[in-house]
Amino acid sequence: MKTQEQFTSRFGLLVAAIGMAVGTGNIWRFPRVAAQNGGGEFLIPWLVFLLLWSIPLLMVETAMGRQAQKGAVGAFGRLVGRNASWMGSFVGFCSMAIMFYYAVIAGWCFKYLFGALTGKVLEQGGREFWEAFQASPSESVFFHLVAISCAGAIVYRGVAGIERVCKVMIPLLFLLLVAGAVRAVTLPGAIGGLNFLFNPDLSALLDYRIWLEGLTQSAWSTGAGYGLLLTYSIYTSHRDDIVMNSLTIGFGNNAASLLAGIMVICSVFALAPSNPGSPPAEELLQLGGPGNTALSFLWIPELFQQMPFGQLSLVLFFLALVVAAISSLVAMIEMSSRLFVDAGLSRGRAVLFVTLGGFLFGLPASLSTDFLVNQDNVWGIGLMVSGFLFAVAVNRFGAARFRRELIEPARNDLPIGRWFDVLLRWVVPAQFLILITWWLYQAAISEPDWWNPFASFSLGTCLLQWGVAFFIFWLLNDRIATATLGAETAPDPSRGS
Repeated sequence: MKTQEQFTSRFGLLVAAIGMAVGTGNIWRFPRVAAQNGGGEFLIPWLVFLLLWSIPLLMVETAMGRQAQKGAVGAFGRLVGRNASWMGSFVGFCSMAIMFYYAVIAGWCFKYLFGALTGKVLEQGGREFWEAFQASPSESVFFHLVAISCAGAIVYRGVAGIERVCKVMIPLLFLLLVAGAVRAVTLPGAIGGLNFLFNPDLSALLDYRIWLEGLTQSAWSTGAGYGLLLTYSIYTSHRDDIVMNSLTIGFGNNAASLLAGIMVICSVFALAPSNPGSPPAEELLQLGGPGNTALSFLWIPELFQQMPFGQLSLVLFFLALVVAAISSLVAMIEMSSRLFVDAGLSRGRAVLFVTLGGFLFGLPASLSTDFLVNQDNVWGIGLMVSGFLFAVAVNRFGAARFRRELIEPARNDLPIGRWFDVLLRWVVPAQFLILITWWLYQAAISEPDWWNPFASFSLGTCLLQWGVAFFIFWLLNDRIATATLGAETAPDPSRGS
């Protein structure tokens, strides 16, 4: 049965979907990941994977959500077969695991908005304000609760509220990113930041981690492989454009990331301490692990101190960032809630259950930056596995059949041809297999503690956590399928191509 609640317009869907993609992944995550991976050389795999991974998977998610009219578990089970429900479960859990620590980061945005309103951020400076905040576990927990409660309240009332807010705040966020980027590049010394970001060292492309991080960031930021756009697509018309919407979301997200990268990285080069003994800008940018987790939160206040009407601009910036963070968090809660609704729980109870669970399971990340970084690494790379599972689903359905029956009937402004079949049948799986094999080999020969499940960035911690999730969902596949699909049978595999 068609869901009654829908986005009111294509523009409403686009701003909500871009709001889903554009958030802390662009302003908190992109500058630090780009900086840790050399800047310019990172942009190459990041752009490659936008075209060859993220945009095709956004099309797949849109088509699956519209056709199945169910969340990730039901979509996999309904389109591929009941025995594929475990794959949808992994996709859903991967997004939930990201939601747990993402709510903590959204809480940081609330804290900085409050600090900007009171003037304390500019008064103390970004670094001192951040260190004081991190030294207070109760404050971190409180703002984590504020963020996830706000997002849960919006989801409880449906998609109409977030659509209305995004129509105003997402354009405002882009305006502020443009203003911040323009100001940053006009600061003395900013040219070093532009060279760092746009002058690649091509020899560095032989490092597997740059490619792994490029794919991970593209998926993390665009939402490809999350199941978020799949869930939003339940609330759209079957005739809405799939191809152009996916391109708009992908390129809009990358534009926001580049603006944020210019703003933050140029600010670091221009404003980094020049005292004897202070580390140069490149070292500040490439600090590993938790050292640059707060890169944007440290340097954006420093940038706005250099601008006219600095406090007002900072308030508007963090207000827009809060909305962007919340719009992404809303999508994660909606996706998670939809899984429980499909399993028979009422919408109200499902939202309350997910919101409470998100708060409780997010507590470790709110109390430990090391734990947050570990989860960001494990489930950020886990999105690569989720994306591969979508490709598996398309191939089991039949790539050409998927295109003909689920994508081409939409009112697409741009035609989609057999290149889609090639991408989903060969290119996406090949990207996954090459990267995962390269990662396994390089980690085993070059990282002494690659096996350590308690190391933040080790291969062992990823394999252990993924393995536990896979085993549980595979073991419970029949129960999950029955709860979500009832007595539905699998589609006829003979119709595939």
